[in-house]
Amino acid sequence: MDLATIIGLLAGLGVVITAIFLGGNITQFIDVPAILIVIGGATAATMIRFPLVGVASALVLGGKIAFTHKKSEPREIIEEVTELADVVRKNGPLGLENVEIREPMLAKGTQFVADGYELSFIRDSMERERDLYLERLEEGQRVFKAIGDSAPAFGMIGTLVGLVQMLATMDDPSTIGPSMAIALLTTLYGALIANLIALPIHEKLGAKAKTEEVNLTLIIDGILQIRESKSPNLIREMLIAYLPEKHRADFAEAA
Repeated sequence: MDLATIIGLLAGLGVVITAIFLGGNITQFIDVPAILIVIGGATAATMIRFPLVGVASALVLGGKIAFTHKKSEPREIIEEVTELADVVRKNGPLGLENVEIREPMLAKGTQFVADGYELSFIRDSMERERDLYLERLEEGQRVFKAIGDSAPAFGMIGTLVGLVQMLATMDDPSTIGPSMAIALLTTLYGALIANLIALPIHEKLGAKAKTEEVNLTLIIDGILQIRESKSPNLIREMLIAYLPEKHRADFAEAA
């Protein structure tokens, strides 16, 4: 569970709702036509830009990463790869079949080594899987960026619709209030959807892509070194390069 996302979302909603309660009634800020214009319009614009399957998968991926993502630390991966290299050194590649591994990519590469696949096959297969996964993250970024761009735009469209309705019925004072509600609330809804949901998830997917690219490349390099039967100490020294400069000395001392 990603507490940062949950805390941030609840804090943002809490600030807005508290301000509403302090200034009036929350029912004044609920308007069905305004919701339809913003959510329906942003959804329609996003579906025009991307295939339906891509939109659906991006929403699932974004929600999964935003709320349930567990970050893998490079230090932990290096230690696990070193332990696997030690197993191979003592028991041979078949000894890897009895090792439990939580990281899916590392588990797949370990199975390749245990099954005795050629080095070139392991490299090509794992690099292809890494690239496809990063492409899915990139597509998810684009979808949430499109939602973040479309929601405020349709909020402005709703504002124009409300103003037109208000000006067209100025002779009837009873219609001014509902028309102004649409005009102002669509802008509010669009800004909230964009700045509290869509754009933050877009940024989180971008950060996830950068982190995963480093971690997956680290795993691929580690698996290839294990396949070539390199010593655990040598593999550790090679993979330390993936750590930030300020963490390398501490990691080496701990090892």
